Amino acid sequence: MSAPARPAGARPGVLAGALLVALSAAAFGSMAIFGVWAQEDGVDTPALIFVRFALASVVLVGVMRVRGVALPPLRRCLPVAAMGGIGYVGQSYCYFLALEHAQASLVALLLYLFPAFVAVLAAVFLREHIGPVTAAALVLALAGSALVVGGGSGRPLGIALGIGAAVIYSVYITVGSVVTDGMDVIAVSTIVCVAASVVCGGVVAVLAAAGRPAAFPSSGRGWGTLVAIALVCTVVAILAFFGGLALLGPTSTSVLSTLEPVVTVGLATWLLSESLTGLQAVGGALVLVAVVWLAVTHRAPVESAPPV
Repeated sequence: MSAPARPAGARPGVLAGALLVALSAAAFGSMAIFGVWAQEDGVDTPALIFVRFALASVVLVGVMRVRGVALPPLRRCLPVAAMGGIGYVGQSYCYFLALEHAQASLVALLLYLFPAFVAVLAAVFLREHIGPVTAAALVLALAGSALVVGGGSGRPLGIALGIGAAVIYSVYITVGSVVTDGMDVIAVSTIVCVAASVVCGGVVAVLAAAGRPAAFPSSGRGWGTLVAIALVCTVVAILAFFGGLALLGPTSTSVLSTLEPVVTVGLATWLLSESLTGLQAVGGALVLVAVVWLAVTHRAPVESAPPV
């Protein structure tokens, strides 16, 4: 998905694009915090994910209608729906379950291994070449992740789920770069969210039939966190990301998007009283340096991945 060309020297457009990407990064980066607050209110993962995607679907369908965006042919919708119903639901389950067993800051940094995984998958399945610079960035990312895991506090299950979320997300992005080629990005995001909400609704229904009903919020604060996850961390993040992408192009957008884990770590330190050890801080810095390096030197599908 390439960004529209912009006139050279269009400084106001560059500034607006940077602000939009920063807004997207802040919105997406705050999701772990809202997720922890929702869990503290007694919300379980099936309920959280179902409400997230159901509300986001309603808003995105409205955006499609307002903007006059048409759905692509059914044969093109089905693979995208599979991405949402299988890939993104799986990634979301791993991400929010990881928050139950590890620090939000640790989970956020582990998730940001996905650009390295995407580069590897693109080389294996899309026949993209990995040069010496890209290989060095991958080694840097792995070394950083080892320090993050070794210096952090989290159960092995939480760490495994955080890495699992990154792996599933990288597959989602790699597949998406093929099946969504030439499709309107808002239509893609809407199909993904609708399919995810249908699958999550089915999971909630099956659990209820089995005598294990999903745990929805028990207070207004709990419902507020779910609405924030759906509207701020999903809809606003998606729309701001693509708005910035159109003004900045993929490389600058992906570099600025590395603010996401920085926002999560900062908010977790401030609002959840989490703290990074020295090893974690060094490891997180290495991961972010590797991501920026990959974004600048390796034109992989990660550069245009929507933050959904």
